[in-house]
Amino acid sequence: MLGKGRKVSGRGETVTANYAFGPAEDDAIIKHRLLTRTTTTRGEPPLKKLQRKFTSFVLEVEKDEENYNDCAKLSKAFLQELSTFEIPLLKSKAVIDANLREKENFNELKDEINRQISLVQTDIEELKKQLEESKIERQHKEECEAIRKLISAQPPRSETQKSIREIEKEIAALEAENTAGSRLLELRKKQFALLLHVVDELQNTIEEDQKSLIEEMRMVTEEQKSGMDDASGGSEAMAVD
Repeated sequence: MLGKGRKVSGRGETVTANYAFGPAEDDAIIKHRLLTRTTTTRGEPPLKKLQRKFTSFVLEVEKDEENYNDCAKLSKAFLQELSTFEIPLLKSKAVIDANLREKENFNELKDEINRQISLVQTDIEELKKQLEESKIERQHKEECEAIRKLISAQPPRSETQKSIREIEKEIAALEAENTAGSRLLELRKKQFALLLHVVDELQNTIEEDQKSLIEEMRMVTEEQKSGMDDASGGSEAMAVD
């Protein structure tokens, strides 16, 4: 890569040191050298050669001597060198113009391609939307088909209504049986309550009878005890007498 140089003095000569720069600067330097033709693969660079002939011609003209022949020769040599230098420039200009036209064509082609890409992207987005809508529609159809199969698997309406009527009859019979059972249970509750009341009354009567019997037995026992005491007192009195 070519770059900007600096002058380094050494042994009385000027040495150019090259440094690396970016691609844009490299392109600018190469373009400048191609236009000015300051570099060449062999021999003296054309621009320096042209400059040397022009300098020789000017120096010869500035002399005070009558050197018309030498000036004419140098002028002719300079014009020939200028013509030689101009031809490659014209060729380069033709190549540049052709490249510019080609670049314009490529830019137009690029714009057309970008336009086509934009259209294709728009079509792709539209197709994506259609695909999503198709997926949703297909899902709805599958759900409807599943519901249809489920409905088809069920018995006819007449059989269903018949089964409903039979079940309603069974429910009515069960309700009637339940009502009768509830009434019987209520009756049994009342009877059991009455039985408990009777048992309670009977238990109270038995307890009272037991108390009365115990009281009578206590009174009989006390009477017997009193009679025995009276009999014992009479015997002692008779003994004293």
